[in-house]
Amino acid sequence: MEWRLACRQRIGALLDLLGPSYAEVLGGVRCGKTALEILERYGDPRKLRRLGVNRLAALMRRVSGGHWATDEATALIDAAGEALALWEHDGLDFDELAWDLASEVRLVRRLDDEIRHLEERIGVLYGKADPAGIVISAPGVGPILAGGILGRLGDTKRFASLAGVRSFSGMVPKVNQSGHTETRPGITKQGDPGLRRDLWFAADIARQTDPQLAAKYHRLIVERRLHHYSAICHLATTLLTRIAACWRREGRYVIRDIDGRRITATEGRAIVRARYRIPPEIRNRARIPDTVSGSAQ
Repeated sequence: MEWRLACRQRIGALLDLLGPSYAEVLGGVRCGKTALEILERYGDPRKLRRLGVNRLAALMRRVSGGHWATDEATALIDAAGEALALWEHDGLDFDELAWDLASEVRLVRRLDDEIRHLEERIGVLYGKADPAGIVISAPGVGPILAGGILGRLGDTKRFASLAGVRSFSGMVPKVNQSGHTETRPGITKQGDPGLRRDLWFAADIARQTDPQLAAKYHRLIVERRLHHYSAICHLATTLLTRIAACWRREGRYVIRDIDGRRITATEGRAIVRARYRIPPEIRNRARIPDTVSGSAQ
């Protein structure tokens, strides 16, 4: 995943050389199948201009299944014209740029294929390890995260208590004590960093479906004024405890409203949207510069 992201970031950087219009049309780092096809074959804006709107629109229509056509083709031809005008006197080597773009696109495609095969294999192995689908029943947990969580956590029945499960993950607070003071400067991070990462990502998604997690997130952000990453770490610990409890009692995760009433995932998402929206000014304050790995690990 990190290698693929690095390739896409390099593609974004190369597109920046051609001007902002290229990234606006093709999506920059997030460019999809159609954009990758065009960049591999027509990374040189001179070649793209010679192709023309009609032939480019036909290519876009075929590759995108009809989602892209004349409007996008016209915008991209215009972007190519802007790139040529931008570098008219400074002499950017478009041949070399096109070669670099095509190379990065081929790497992205190969990595996408490998990731797809790995995800299929993970799905098969996870199905054998958890035929009842207990871990994957938790909101925010798909086949890949379920495989990562179960593979790293193992059988939670081997722990004497749920507190032992949390301690194993490293998602419990440190305690610094002296003769007169006691402080809690973050989590211990003594467990598997991959487990904490997977739980962090799962919790960030789960809060959008589970009203109890959403209410806790809302309280942590609005009342306690924690930043986003710290709040998600708290939710990840709660989610881990619930998954472990489900595994120990051999039952699937049940989404409930804050009054304990059992609800569906669709109802949960509607409740979260209606009750637990974070005001924009508070959300901007909460998303202070940080890194996922530093907070989740």
